[in-house]
Amino acid sequence: MKKIVVKFGGSNLRRPEDIDRVAGVVQTYNRPLVLVVSAFYGITNALIECVQAARKGAGTISALEESQDYTLSLRALKKEILEANIKDPAQRAKTEAALNARLDQLTRYLTGIHYIGDVPDFVNDAILSYGERLSSLLLADVLQSRGINAREALPEDIGLVSDGVFGNAACDFDASTGPVAKALAGDGVIVVPGFYGVSREGKPTLFGRGGSDYSAASIARCIGAESLDVWKDVDGFLSADPGAVSAPQPIARLHYLEAAELSYFGAKILHPRTVEPLFDQGIPIRILNITKPELGLHPFTVIDAERTVTHDVVKSVSSSDDVAILKLHGPGVGFKPGILAEVTSALDRSGINIKSVLTAQTAINVLLARGHLDAAYEAVAGHHIPGVVEVSRNDAVAIVAVVGDGVLDASNVGSAIASRALSAALAGGVRVTLAAAGASEVAAYMLVDRRDRKLALQAIHDHFFGDGKQ
Repeated sequence: MKKIVVKFGGSNLRRPEDIDRVAGVVQTYNRPLVLVVSAFYGITNALIECVQAARKGAGTISALEESQDYTLSLRALKKEILEANIKDPAQRAKTEAALNARLDQLTRYLTGIHYIGDVPDFVNDAILSYGERLSSLLLADVLQSRGINAREALPEDIGLVSDGVFGNAACDFDASTGPVAKALAGDGVIVVPGFYGVSREGKPTLFGRGGSDYSAASIARCIGAESLDVWKDVDGFLSADPGAVSAPQPIARLHYLEAAELSYFGAKILHPRTVEPLFDQGIPIRILNITKPELGLHPFTVIDAERTVTHDVVKSVSSSDDVAILKLHGPGVGFKPGILAEVTSALDRSGINIKSVLTAQTAINVLLARGHLDAAYEAVAGHHIPGVVEVSRNDAVAIVAVVGDGVLDASNVGSAIASRALSAALAGGVRVTLAAAGASEVAAYMLVDRRDRKLALQAIHDHFFGDGKQ
C-alpha cells in the first residue's frame, strides 16, 4: 500500500494545544504515514531576526546576551508544549532532554556568529532549520506518548539531497529518490522536518521561505505517495481572498498549473513550488481543514492533472503587494540587442530573482519582489548600459491576476478574459499601471496602484462571480 505524505504548517502549530489536534488527525488516518512539519508559528521569523541582530552586533556583549535570551525563551516554550501534551513525567523528561540538546546546538551556532563576526550561508541555513527540527522531535515524541508507532527522521538521515544552493535550494531527485524511499519504508508514522535538505557535502540548505510544502512534495515524489495531504486552517482554495472580497466561492478542483499560478500571484494556501515535484508524477495534492475535525479526511480542494474549463473560465482572482517595478528608459531599449541580457546578468550576480519582464520600444519593465527593489536599482543604475538613459523604480504597486484553465484560449469566451478583467478594474475606478497576458496559459495579470488592490479584487471578482456577472 502506498503511503500518504501529510503536511502540517505553522498555521496548525500556534498554541501548545494545537499539537493535540494534530495528533487527533494522525489517529484518524489509522495507516502508515510520512508527516512533514513546519516550525511553530512565528519561530522562523524570530530566528531570522535573531541572526540579523547577531550579524549586526557581532562581538558585542549585548548581542550575545540577546541570542542567549532567545534560546532561553525557546526552551520555555517547548517545556510549556511538553507539559500540555505529554503526561508521563519520565517520557516528558526524556523529550525535554532531547530538545535541550538540539537547542544547545542552536546556541553554539548563534555564539559562533559573535566569534567570527559574520554569518556564512551554510550557518544561516543551519540556524533557520532549527524551528522545524524542534517541531519534528516534539511531534514524534507526543505521538509516541499517545501509543502511536512514530519516529523522527531528519533530511540528513534519509538522504534528502539538494542541489546545494543555500537559501533557495531544489531537491536533487536523482540522488534522493532511492535513499528516501528506502529510509521511509515500513509501517508506522515517520515525522520529517520540512524546509530543508542537505547538500552532497552534508550541509543544510533551505528550500526557500515557506519551503516545507516543497519538502513534502519532494518526499511524496521520492516515495511515490498516494497523495500529498496539506492541512490548513481554511477551506482550501477559494475564488478570492475572503479578507478582501465578499462571498468568495469554494474551488473543489484545480489543475497543477492553476494552483501554481494562484500561489505565485499571492494565494497563501500553497508555496508556489509545491506542484513542481508532482506535476509529471500524477500525485494529487489534497487541501484539508484542521479546524473542522467532524469532516474527517474530506478534502476541500483537490489538485491534480485533470484539466477543466469552467463556463466562465476564471476560477479565482489572486493578488499580492510583494511586487515592484524596475524600469529602464531609453528611446531604443526595446529594439537594441543585449540590453535585457545585461540587466538580467547584473541582477543574477546580486542574487535577485526576476518575476516577469514587460518590454516596449522605449522602456523595459522588470518585476521584482518589493524587498529586492533597492538592491536591483543599485545593481543596474551603477552598471552603465548603452542605450539606457534613465533607471527608475516603483514599489507603490500590487499585482492582481485572474487564473483558470482556458484564460488564453482562442474561444469566444477565453480570448476576452484578460480584457474583461481589465475593463472591470477600470470601471471600478482602479488605477492600472500595466497589464499582461500570454506569459502563462492559465493566467493573466495587471499591476495596479497598491492602494487599489482590494478595490481591484472586488471589482474583478464581482464581474466573474457576482450576481450581475456578465
